[in-house]
Formats: sequence, C-alpha cells, structure tokens
Amino acid sequence: MKTPQLSPQVQLGRLISGSLSEGLLVRLDCNIDLETIKTGKFVSVVGKSYRFFSLITDLKLEISNPDAMLFLPDGHETVLHEMVRQREMYAVAKIKPMLILNQKNQMEPVKTIPNHFAPVVNVDEAEVALIFGKEDGKSAFFCIGYPLDMQTPVCVDLDRFCERSSGIFGKTGTGKTFITRLLLAGIMRYSKTVCLIFDMHSEYGLQARQEGQNKNFVKGLKTLFPQKTAIFSLDPDSTRRRGGMPDVNLQIPYSAISVGDILSLQSELNLHSTAMEAAYLIFAKYKEQWLVKLLEQTGDLKDFANGVGAHPESISALYRKLKRLERLPFLVAHSASKFNVIDQMMEYIDRGISIIIEFGNYTSSFVYLLIANIITRRIHSAYIAKSEQFLGSQQAGDEPNKLIIVIEEAHKFLNPTAAQQTIFGNIAREMRKYYVSLLIVDQRPSGIDDEVLSQIGTKIIAQLNDEKDLAAVLNGSSNGAGLRTVLASLNSSQQALVIGHAIPMPVVIQTRRYDEQFYQSLGGQFNQAQIKNAMDELF
Repeated sequence: MKTPQLSPQVQLGRLISGSLSEGLLVRLDCNIDLETIKTGKFVSVVGKSYRFFSLITDLKLEISNPDAMLFLPDGHETVLHEMVRQREMYAVAKIKPMLILNQKNQMEPVKTIPNHFAPVVNVDEAEVALIFGKEDGKSAFFCIGYPLDMQTPVCVDLDRFCERSSGIFGKTGTGKTFITRLLLAGIMRYSKTVCLIFDMHSEYGLQARQEGQNKNFVKGLKTLFPQKTAIFSLDPDSTRRRGGMPDVNLQIPYSAISVGDILSLQSELNLHSTAMEAAYLIFAKYKEQWLVKLLEQTGDLKDFANGVGAHPESISALYRKLKRLERLPFLVAHSASKFNVIDQMMEYIDRGISIIIEFGNYTSSFVYLLIANIITRRIHSAYIAKSEQFLGSQQAGDEPNKLIIVIEEAHKFLNPTAAQQTIFGNIAREMRKYYVSLLIVDQRPSGIDDEVLSQIGTKIIAQLNDEKDLAAVLNGSSNGAGLRTVLASLNSSQQALVIGHAIPMPVVIQTRRYDEQFYQSLGGQFNQAQIKNAMDELF
C-alpha cells in the first residue's frame, strides 16, 4: 500500500505507545519548542495505510534517568543543561485519534491505531478543508472559526446542524450570544431553515454591544437580513427607542394561556400542587376562559371555589399568584380574534421569514418562560398538523419549512422536572419528527435533563469552570475525559470546542469575528457611513 504523503509542516514527534480507548502517546522531538504545543491543537499521525487526525489532549514532562535530577545544572551552565535536556529529558503529548483518512481521501471512524514510531505532524490547510469542507457561498458549509495556531476556516455543515437539536454552552461572558448570532446569520444566508428566536435581551434583532474591551455596536439579524427577518415585539416602545420598527406588536389574550403554561411556571410562581389542581378544576368548567373567570373575581372567593369544586385556600393562592399577569400590557383579557398572532407567525414562517420575539424591558424569567411556552406550544401544534397533512398528501407544496426554535436560559425550560412538563422537552426528544428542533443557549448545562442533553446533535462549548457543568456537557461523548482537559484550557472568550453531528470530528476553534468583513461575506452592502448613520439615529 502507498504511504499517505507527508504534509509540509514540521514533524512534531513520533508515536511510542498508547491504546485505542485511552489515546496515544507521542514523544516530541527535542528541537520542538514545547511552549508552542497546546492542548486542543490539531495534528495527524501518518500511518502506513491511513492518516489519523487527532487532538492533543494532554502534555507531560518525562525523564529517562531519575539520577539526572539529583544534580541540576545552574542557569549559566548552558552546555551541560543542553546535554542533559537532549539525553535525559523529553516531553510527551497525549493525543486522541478522532478520524481516519484512507487512501481514497474518504473519512472513516477510528477502529485501529498506527504502528510504533509513526510520525506525528501538523495538519495543513488542504487537510483542514478536506475534513471540514470549504465555504464557497453556495453550499451549506459555513465557517465558524479557525483551528488554534492556524487561519484555515473550520466549517460547520448547516444542513446537518439543522437536522437535530443543538446547543451552545459556556459561562457568562464567553461569547455565547455572539456565537449564536454568527450561526443564525449563516443559517439565514445558506440554509432554507427558518428560525424562531426568543430574544430575551434584544440582542439579535437590530444591534448589540460587543463584549470585551472594544464596546462597539454590531449589526443584528434584522439589519443584515431585512427581507428574511420579522420582529414581533412585546415592548414596541423599546424597539422604537433602539432605532427600529416592529413588524408586529405582540398581544396575547388570556384565552391563549393554558393550565400547562402555568404548570411550567410552578417553581417561578412558587405554586403548591393543590393550587395547580384548582387550576385544572377551573379549566374543566370554563375551558379557554378559565383565566378570565379567575382574574375577574373580586372580594370573597369562596363562592367561586365552591362553584368549581376546589378548596377556597387553593383558589386564593392561585388568584394571588396569577394576579400579576394583569400588570403585563401585552396580555389582554379579551381579543377581537382567537389569538391570531400564531396565524401571523405561521404566515411568516411559511414564506421562509425568520421571527425574532423581542422582550424589550420585560426581561424577567417569569415573562420569558411564559411567552416562550405559550407560543412554542401552539407553533408546535400547527407544525404537527402541517406535517400530518404533508404525510397524507405527499405533495412537495405541503411540506413545511424546517424550523429552529432558539431559547436562552435553557435549563429553566429543560431541567429534569420541566422537561417532562413543557413542550421543549418533547421537541428535544422528537429529533425533528415534525420539522421542529431546538437551539439551546445556556451557561448551566448541568441543570438540563440528561435525556435531553443526550439528544443534542451538535454542541459548541465555550469555557466552563464548574465540574458538574463539564461532566454534563460531555456526557455521552467519546473520550470525554480527554476533551474535558481540552475544555479546561480554553480561553475565557473567543474559543470553543465544537463536537457532534454537524462536524466530522471534535475541534477547538478560535471563533470567527463578527465584524464588517463578516457582513460583506454574507453578501450585504454595508459600509462605515451606513453604520455611523445608524448609530447617530440611535443616539
């Protein structure tokens, strides 16, 4: 068999031992500057028949003769120091093969290991493009960043990314929102998938402040794709103050709020189970008008409680907790139509237009959970109906657009209790059965139900410090222990580990910059004068 051609990069070392399950050990060449070798670095082992693409997961200093350490040379004894270094000391890198390239340039899973003394080399640009694809403006390959110490694009296959639910994880300040906005821009540009974004802090629509020392403004998705994006605002005044006009002022009648929506807020409202039982009794009598009937009560609630067969104290507790809904102006007791905002949303989605739901100044967890549950439950029901219609007719025109629902603070929707009660747990487990998937953004993956995490197809993981979060986010991943070491060494911002369905092998990346050059790559005609004018109008 013909040996794969060596890449022109410098040889790093040779393979000395290891196993398929625990990883391989590489003795680094003595002329290699050890401080240039970092965990997460992308390397390849050149075998007789295959090229083994691997990640460095650990580094270790070794000595061949312990006696050499009894009398350490002084700093000025450079010749003696060099002799000892070359003869008695060496460094070992632990690597984990992630992918095999055969002689036909086909990718295969790792099922074997190379021989002793196989050379380990840097990966060149052609190999990175071969593994991760190339962004050409036509296919669904989208550059998300660059390998460490390289400027060669690492691309995500957006078609595969949208096939299953995905997650972006990292502690506060690591750039989760910017990575999310980057991916959503790629999806809107190169994919036919439509997005429904619950924008808790108004960071995706018009513009947002850049994190880090440079606090410039960056463009939002509505600014980049005005014809592909619509803003539904719970706080139209806030949207206008930030220089935009909402496409739809979002109003939700009480009749659209089900008992299930309140059940998902049980911990937020501190509601006892008996109060929830009372809610079901009210619904049994008044159906969709259950909340209207409850909140219009005044004075003593005993007669109302007796009328529905509930305990007065349970009704009273439920009444007190839900009375706060009347302070939210986007919730209305009566509406001219039966929650037509969902029909409006479906019209936009059917036309391939993504929707950003802006919360403005209503950024409490209570409001976010309530609105996300109400809308998602009904959108999902509409998608079930459209999917069944398509399965029945088998007509291409009836096939619904793929939909990704983007939620932040995902652990509040998908914790072990909520995942069994809310619609989001169902969507995560369905794996696109009804053309709907999730993109969850969260800083506490340990708070998410294990079953839901196991269904996440692609994970983009920024720095995490908590041991529980590290264990949870890598649960089910091959070589989780090695990847955990890699995660622990990430910078606090602009670095991430990408693993899963949309990428051939795990890789550590320096994330792509979200700037003027990126805007131009999307095909937009943006210049500095337009940016300045927009900022002048805003302030």
